Amino acid sequence: MINITVNGDTQRHAEPLMLSELLHSMALADKKIAVERNGEIVPKSVHGSLLVGDGDRLEIVVAVGGG
Repeated sequence: MINITVNGDTQRHAEPLMLSELLHSMALADKKIAVERNGEIVPKSVHGSLLVGDGDRLEIVVAVGGG
């Protein structure tokens, strides 16, 4: 079991998972987002290869359009 923090809330998962899997499970896979992991920006090009593990802290911001 691993614990990660997403936008201040703790989540438990059975095992480490790819960032893209986490985003998909949160219904954010097709949204315009910015992700920060442990204080560093994560480029979208590595979402499919970045393993999120125990103790990681993620901040996810969703872009909202308006006028």
